[in-house]
Amino acid sequence: MRDTRDQRVGVVMDRCGPCYQLRPLGGGKEWEAAPADIEPAPASVQLSARLAEANRASRDGGGRR
Repeated sequence: MRDTRDQRVGVVMDRCGPCYQLRPLGGGKEWEAAPADIEPAPASVQLSARLAEANRASRDGGGRR
């Protein structure tokens, strides 16, 4: 999903009351977003976010194997 407030892409982890809890694709701290602020992320946006995460992980030495 994409948070339209700041364009972050994340995976919906849970729903707490009226809000969804999203986590970045590569893991990390969750954030909350109202249903009106999230939308399905287009495939191109998902790919871009996954590529950015893979690049970050490789720079940090934490690439997936």
